[in-house]
Amino acid sequence: MKKRNKHIGSSLDDFLKEEGVLEETRAVVLKETLAWQVQQAMEKDKISKVEMARRMNTSRAALDRLLDPSNASVTLQTLSRAAHAIGRDLRIELV
Repeated sequence: MKKRNKHIGSSLDDFLKEEGVLEETRAVVLKETLAWQVQQAMEKDKISKVEMARRMNTSRAALDRLLDPSNASVTLQTLSRAAHAIGRDLRIELV
């Protein structure tokens, strides 16, 4: 008799939760999205990395960490400075 796949009909969230990686996956996706949004705004407004770092009052290395989608260790302060530097607000909420 064929084994039924227990994940058929379940959501991706259910699967990730069962695997124990839901929160980690959400954090990675959120960081990737924020890095992409900052990068897109910089390209749209023709802001160089040097100029962006100057606007954020930070180093070029710190900006590179922010723009690196795989680096999840970015502070809220850094995200807030980046948002301000591109003329945006950072909104964080619990849902």
